[in-house]
Amino acid sequence: MGGEESKPAWTPSPPSPPPPPKEFDKQWRETCWSKEERNRMVDDLRSFKLSDPDVGQLRCLLYGPVGAGKSSFINSVNNVFQNRTTGGALVAAASGTSFTMTYDTHYIQGRSGEKRLPFAFNDVMGLETQTNGLHPDDIINALKGHLPEGYEFNPFHPLSNQKKEFIQNPSLSDKTHCLVSIVSADKIARMSDDVIAKMKNIRAEASRLKIPQVVVMTMPDKACELVNKDVKRIYYSKAIKEKMQICSNELGLPMNCILPVKNYHEEGMLDNNMDILILNAMTQIMNFANDYLWNLQQHANQK
Repeated sequence: MGGEESKPAWTPSPPSPPPPPKEFDKQWRETCWSKEERNRMVDDLRSFKLSDPDVGQLRCLLYGPVGAGKSSFINSVNNVFQNRTTGGALVAAASGTSFTMTYDTHYIQGRSGEKRLPFAFNDVMGLETQTNGLHPDDIINALKGHLPEGYEFNPFHPLSNQKKEFIQNPSLSDKTHCLVSIVSADKIARMSDDVIAKMKNIRAEASRLKIPQVVVMTMPDKACELVNKDVKRIYYSKAIKEKMQICSNELGLPMNCILPVKNYHEEGMLDNNMDILILNAMTQIMNFANDYLWNLQQHANQK
């Protein structure tokens, strides 16, 4: 009599390996989050000494894709120094089109009765694909100090040196002392090739002019749930480091020039940890811009 064929004994499949951790064991960029550190950085920036006092303010030019948070960054910096919510740079409610239409200088107030702080921002119309948005030649005009205050951007026609409003002989105060690229952490991987190419061309011109450059990476809370729950986890987050590496690779700046911040947007009160990131970014921007002035002075003294 034939018996049934014997079947191999069933053995359970090995368990799937656990997913890799989303965090590093320690901060990969050392950061102090204390209130004392926040106040120290505020005081240092209030009393910052310029390499060339005649300049008045270090001029920081902010540029980047539409909706990346350029105007929000200006307001966030102002919030920190006013110790309250401010809205000097108008921010669009939707991110589809640029709200900034004119070339304006945004100064940061000191305490009540004090003079302006030693830095200022210029916010420009956002970059878009193809012929939309800001014409890259107008950013280059701004770098060189040729754009007048209140100049109205035209996506199709950058300011010509034949126009009467074109500043033919800009002073050092008119020129840009640090170029700040603003990009959103949750969108950097999806930025169009056209916008990236425009940003690289602008960067190349700034490099030719020896103007220092940094990237401020906004909206880290939208790119990482850990940071959304606790901003202090930003330098533990593997996702944020990966986004910063993408910024570095796409725009050609080293990692130590990629500065993540969380802008004030819906918060009604100031947050110490958000302030720390904003102040760390501003400290590096100020130091880079001031080094640029110092180098110009050294070359002038050798002539």
